[in-house]
Amino acid sequence: MSEALLPEALRVEPLVEGDVSLGGLDDQVRGWIERKPPRSWYIAITITSLVTLMGFTCIGYMIYNGIGTMGNNIPVAWGFLIINFVFWVGIGHAGTLISVILYLFRQKWRNAISRIAEATTVFAFICALIFPAIHVGRPWLSYWLFPYPNVRHLWINFRSPLVWDVFAVATYFSVSILFWYMGLVPDLATLREATSSKIRKGFYQILSMGWVGSARNWLHYEKAYLLLAGLATGLALSVHSVVSLDFASSIVPGWHMTIFPPYFVVGAAFSGFAGVVLVFAFVRKAMALENYVTLKHMDLLNKMVLSLSCIMTYAYLMEGFTAWYSSNTFIRYIFANYVFGDQWWAGCLTIACNCIFPQLLWVPKFRRSVPVMVFVSAGVTLGMWMERYTIIVLSLHRDFLPSSWGVYIPTPIDFGILLGSIGLFLTLLLLFLRKLPIIATSEVKPDIVHYQSMKNGEVDHG
Repeated sequence: MSEALLPEALRVEPLVEGDVSLGGLDDQVRGWIERKPPRSWYIAITITSLVTLMGFTCIGYMIYNGIGTMGNNIPVAWGFLIINFVFWVGIGHAGTLISVILYLFRQKWRNAISRIAEATTVFAFICALIFPAIHVGRPWLSYWLFPYPNVRHLWINFRSPLVWDVFAVATYFSVSILFWYMGLVPDLATLREATSSKIRKGFYQILSMGWVGSARNWLHYEKAYLLLAGLATGLALSVHSVVSLDFASSIVPGWHMTIFPPYFVVGAAFSGFAGVVLVFAFVRKAMALENYVTLKHMDLLNKMVLSLSCIMTYAYLMEGFTAWYSSNTFIRYIFANYVFGDQWWAGCLTIACNCIFPQLLWVPKFRRSVPVMVFVSAGVTLGMWMERYTIIVLSLHRDFLPSSWGVYIPTPIDFGILLGSIGLFLTLLLLFLRKLPIIATSEVKPDIVHYQSMKNGEVDHG
């Protein structure tokens, strides 16, 4: 029975479109790596590299002259560095989460987007790990923070959430790299067999670890991939819960709330999904991936952004309700200050970007419109950064005593380091797009076979 003769409710929208074939997919993926990049790629990576260099120059200037070159002060001892750390951890939260959750639930639409989503996680965590190291003020003494026997009789405090944070982030980062690399192995072996360059063949031989594509290889691969997926799922939920405890375990009004762990997890997934949508909106056009990353994929990603926006809106309402119901003068003042204080624009921009703009995605046409999804996702990315600014700065700059109140004003060094981290992320992404397979060909090929069977009138509802 032809797919066209089925009722509309029973039709399955294909996960690939256009003129695609198994050999064509291999040729396209290999061509991105072996062909000389276009001029636009060189221009883009030159710009992002210069921005990255500016960021590291600002870091060097800050280390040489002291952390006083930044806007940090008392009572706002945590400034842009911790804001950026929490922001990048959130961006990195969704990539592996998208891949592992959809893999465990056997959702086929993850196949074309999993590789780039996992790479987004790895690059975002690389950016995030910069900030705690330089926030200590004397990064050359950071090794004092590690638990090892030493003659100085220094030992870290394992009861501190900051220590849990280090272990949670490091573990999740390690598992994310392993999960991403394991998925690359079959494609690296394909490149090894296809390349004519002896240097590349040797390079791919090492990275593919002797993969030959035998039944034994695939058996062990599936087992290890499933185990890492299960491990990464738990870590994805725990890592931002632990980050939230840095705040929730304090007595600062606005931080000391039990809603913070689930609130931070949802917020991280929210900003992460928005970041992934932005990446795919660019990559699918620049790399001619429209046949494999279709508007159906973008529609499903935008549905996740909309769902998480609704949950975040509920979380904001519950925060306000908790502040009102607590009858605590300090908490009530802090939450009123978020919207009506001297930096009211930060709280209002957070609500507008995270709660109002995503409601456009209720319209199916907008969920498949690239300009609309870019506008919404860029707004969410900005809104989630502003949320971290609101939580950290606006909670700290009004202490318990009015005599302890202060004003936080970021300096050009703050903005330079933030822009540098964005440049680093984009540079790593551009290198990845040209040096490694960006499509998991072994996972997309079944979608191509299914699509071809649909075109030939052979319907497969699985």
